[in-house]
Amino acid sequence: MKLSIIIPVYHEEKNIGKVLDRIKKSVRTSHEILVLYGNSDDPTLKVLNSYLKSQKKGNILAIQNAAKDGRRIISSIKTGLKKAKGRAVVFTMADLSDDVSQVDQMFQLIKDGSDIVCASRYMKDGKKIGGPVIKTILSKLAGLTLYYFFKVPTHDSTNAFKMYKREIFSKINIKSTGGFEYSLEIVLKAHKKGYKITEIPTVWRDREAGKSNFKFLSWLPKYFKTYFYVFGKN
Repeated sequence: MKLSIIIPVYHEEKNIGKVLDRIKKSVRTSHEILVLYGNSDDPTLKVLNSYLKSQKKGNILAIQNAAKDGRRIISSIKTGLKKAKGRAVVFTMADLSDDVSQVDQMFQLIKDGSDIVCASRYMKDGKKIGGPVIKTILSKLAGLTLYYFFKVPTHDSTNAFKMYKREIFSKINIKSTGGFEYSLEIVLKAHKKGYKITEIPTVWRDREAGKSNFKFLSWLPKYFKTYFYVFGKN
């Protein structure tokens, strides 16, 4: 297996079938898909199980994460990494915001020697469409200051749509406890350890269906803590 595609879900019953269809249509790299859910009563699971019955290719697995509350994104990320069998892993959201047609391009860069490939909304030809304005301002500010002042080789350190060579996680221990700040943590630690980080422009679009699970106010302090990791010694 060359690639593991990890999709955390929580109440994504309106989107899960669509994102799986997009992956099926656009990703040619040999892959498995791990759908990480929390509670067994999540309506996403009913739709997913129905979808799986209609598929001939058995490369999609539904896996329950280890979080006690069944909802924490970081538990899905860690569980997905433990279960992944691919040479590389890519995290993508079920809300259709990420351009999964870029997955093959990202994997080619991994094959060419990159350890992390970042889909960047803030580099030339990249774009972020929709979403809360304050969230956009802060994520762009974080990405560009890290790029220009601290030479982190991506304009968009906070975007979760990244592909990783799986072996780097033997050297990088994820300590994030909140949500999507894990993505920032990994790229900063990888940069400090000298891993090769590359980026490609991407167009990110806000979700059309369902409610966002991004807890901006509660996760913001964790982003700041992770951001200032760059000032530390380790």
